[in-house]
Amino acid sequence: MNDNVIYNSDACPINSVNDLLSRKWIFGIMKDLFAGKKHFNEFKQDKPDLSNVVLSDNLKYLENNGLISKKIIEDDAKRNTEYYLTEKGKQMNKILYEMVVFGLYVLEEDVRSDDYKEEIKKGYEEILDL
Repeated sequence: MNDNVIYNSDACPINSVNDLLSRKWIFGIMKDLFAGKKHFNEFKQDKPDLSNVVLSDNLKYLENNGLISKKIIEDDAKRNTEYYLTEKGKQMNKILYEMVVFGLYVLEEDVRSDDYKEEIKKGYEEILDL
């Protein structure tokens, strides 16, 4: 450890990010928002284990922490809520991308072909606007 660096766990940026994002499903919800999903039921489409309560709590949590915003649209037929990434939330694109790269090239090192990995990586580059 570098003796010139003072480590204070209360001020550690890694701990701050971990505290913010350690809830189950948070990264999946953020990925979905980058992919263009906006409505409550869209988040659940490929997550059958995600309950309505957990999704609702996480959307509120992300909104309260400034990563997403919501817009309520009312028309004659129904009330609809749409969710959007804020500028702060959009800054997570590099974090999510590095998770993709780590997952493909470290965790699944020998599981998938290099062509498949490159295809997935390019898809995420597009989704995450990199």
